[in-house]
Amino acid sequence: MDYEYAPLRLPSNVDRLTAAAQLAIQAEFSGWELARVQLFRDGTRQVVLRRKVQGTLVPGLST
Repeated sequence: MDYEYAPLRLPSNVDRLTAAAQLAIQAEFSGWELARVQLFRDGTRQVVLRRKVQGTLVPGLST
């Protein structure tokens, strides 16, 4: 199964509740799921989201 990934960095002034709300919105409306979170000493978070690649064909370009 193929996935596409979207790295995201959240600054240190974003608290955990706000970060969770932002990620929940992305999951609900765009189909992203949480793949990995890293919390750094300066308070920033490196988040990696993933979702399944949609195998849609472009009309007129596929055989």
